[in-house]
Amino acid sequence: MKVNVFKIAQRSPDDVSGLEELIQQKTIEPASIVAIMGKTEGNGCVNDFTRGFAVQTLKAMLRSHMGDAVESLVYVMSGGTEGVLSPHLTVFTRESSNPMDTPHRGLTLGIAHTRDFLPEEIGTLAMVDAVAESVKAAIAQASLSPEDVHFVQIKCPLVAFSRIQPADLDRLKTKETYKSMAFSRGASALGVAIALGEIERSQVSEADICTNYTLYSSVASTSAGIELQNCEILVLGNSPISTSSFVIGHCVMQHALNCEAVEQAIASTGQSKDHVVNVFAKAEADPSGVILGRRHTMLDDSDINHTRMARAVVGAVVASVVQDPMVYVSGGSEHQGPAGGGPVAAIARL
Repeated sequence: MKVNVFKIAQRSPDDVSGLEELIQQKTIEPASIVAIMGKTEGNGCVNDFTRGFAVQTLKAMLRSHMGDAVESLVYVMSGGTEGVLSPHLTVFTRESSNPMDTPHRGLTLGIAHTRDFLPEEIGTLAMVDAVAESVKAAIAQASLSPEDVHFVQIKCPLVAFSRIQPADLDRLKTKETYKSMAFSRGASALGVAIALGEIERSQVSEADICTNYTLYSSVASTSAGIELQNCEILVLGNSPISTSSFVIGHCVMQHALNCEAVEQAIASTGQSKDHVVNVFAKAEADPSGVILGRRHTMLDDSDINHTRMARAVVGAVVASVVQDPMVYVSGGSEHQGPAGGGPVAAIARL
């Protein structure tokens, strides 16, 4: 397997000119594209339609090159570019290796799509189990062992009132649409943890979801959005069958200012900072209300959602380490790393 990674700047959520240019230059073969991650400049909340706008634009452009195959790709658009975060796309391609290439330990990937979820299934054990099975399938597709997985990115759904009937309200995990994003992220992350053997399925009950934060995955990154009703999954790791020019490493941030973890994630690739293509991190306002022994007020602000503040903080920390604000930071890390922290992964060119 040969995987390539391309980071492309965007002027707006519907700006696909950079990707189109790489296709015209034959740097990217459209048929080889399997996943696209993006940071869009919306609010990252329930009504952030920049995510769906970006996906719609990407599909419209790519359809002229690859037809209906655009529907099989994984699209992960994460809203919110607060602070210094710069909007961009990260495009992943996958091809069969050239017989003349020498396999080595390098980047491979697998993708999967779950079924659509009913609104009342979002944030429940039904979602946990469905995600776990799909993550296992993506791991097998990537020819990875669980211990070689360094990052699992999932785009998951949320509860929107336009999709439910009044009679179904009492069956929902929560009636608050913003809170449903957290339950969706949390259930998806627990599915990753089970698939990788980080926790046992028997350890997880319905009551643990978004409550028992001692249960978590060290490599899961989940992002909820209104633009889909299923989960789209991208698994990244290093395999000896790879002929890729890229490698991935990861670490876990213990708190939002844990710059050493970002440096350790980069160091784990075996490459220097100037070889880093992109860094992917989760951000969370510590639910204890304290960071490094000091009180924070992110959870008390009624004007700005705490996930937006957390993205700004962690985005600045990551950007300061790599000296590049074009990094991927996603807010809300329920069951993704320890409470107040989150996984951070780096992809570097060999």
